[in-house]
Amino acid sequence: MVAEIGGQWIGPTQNRIRALAESLGIQAFDTYNTGDNVYFRDGQRQRYNAQAPLTGPVPPDPTGVAEAVRFLAQLDQMAAEVPREAPWSAPKAAEWDSQTVETFKQANALTPGGRFLFDVSTQGVFASEPRDLSLLFYLFYISAAGDEKTPGTLERLVNTAGGAQEKRFVGGSQLVSVRVAEQLGRRVLLNSPVRRIVQDRTGVRVEGDGFAIRGKRAIVAIPPTLAGRIDYEPVLPVLRDRLTQRFPQAGVIKCEAVYDRPFWRDDGLTGQAVGDIGPVRITYDNSPPDGKPGVLLGFIEGENATLWGQRGPADRKAAVLDNFATYFGEQARRPLDYFEMNWSEERYTRGCYGGVLSPGVLLRFGSAIREPVGRIHWAGTETATIWNGYMDGAVQSGERAAREVLGEL
Repeated sequence: MVAEIGGQWIGPTQNRIRALAESLGIQAFDTYNTGDNVYFRDGQRQRYNAQAPLTGPVPPDPTGVAEAVRFLAQLDQMAAEVPREAPWSAPKAAEWDSQTVETFKQANALTPGGRFLFDVSTQGVFASEPRDLSLLFYLFYISAAGDEKTPGTLERLVNTAGGAQEKRFVGGSQLVSVRVAEQLGRRVLLNSPVRRIVQDRTGVRVEGDGFAIRGKRAIVAIPPTLAGRIDYEPVLPVLRDRLTQRFPQAGVIKCEAVYDRPFWRDDGLTGQAVGDIGPVRITYDNSPPDGKPGVLLGFIEGENATLWGQRGPADRKAAVLDNFATYFGEQARRPLDYFEMNWSEERYTRGCYGGVLSPGVLLRFGSAIREPVGRIHWAGTETATIWNGYMDGAVQSGERAAREVLGEL
């Protein structure tokens, strides 16, 4: 059985990661999405059909559903004004990058239900709180959730069917990197972190523990906050350095409980839930393609990830299983196995799902995100203009950086 603890989903318009996987013989299968979702708020549990024609996956909050549907249209319209290649050049860039998503929510969401749905969707997509995010960055992220011919939408970010959570890879998404590495052979050095990059007029020297490699150009394809921790000679330009200082990773703990079978399906449930309790506010059915065994996935995100990350593993497990039981019944308290991953503690990510930006950063420093520094080029999903923050964006950024280097050789 493969139960993924990192990035795992792909969806419509994510053409590059799909094509790469297919070229490596890796197949995709549909995320389980048959039946009703669960919505739990203010102590009340509701079932709802996520395929409803008018509201779709928007939970049936009695005070917030109409407002949430309005927000989807409003934010999509605003995002259409944000150029993917240069969001800092949007007509309202200064206005939007001078406020947080929280400020926008407070000014535009009038009902408690609407504000809650706005919060939980933001946490689900960004693993951050609305107060932590620039509105311009938020709108750029929506704009990027499409392809060259298809505008991005917030619906595509949050949906399962027709959205970013539509499919998974048979055998797990890590197969993509494993099979690419197999083709590259001995050229791939594992467990060899780069500590220093030195460049001069003739080339670059990449140094790590016990090795030094020389080449004509270098591509750095890690999150900007980690790229900023490498020692550079000469030092990075001020604009680039200040960008990396202001580009933190978001916070998420991914929790999975394994059962002998996906018992929630017997009750006509998808395994997808949204709730106002903590620490888990969003869940999915993460079972293998044949449904054996059953796996429930819960995300601890944003502020909850920070708070619960400071608690002990036993406390977290008990709280997560309590949430699962609230959403899906008492059977959820008795898993065969349980495991989790706190991505903020991982040395080479220091968080997930990706880097996030607060007000002022895109406007002042955004132009440095892809601009080469001498012989050093920048890749990684945070540099992508399409599906920024996703596996598809990572592939797009690699293709773009490769073209840059080939153009200089």
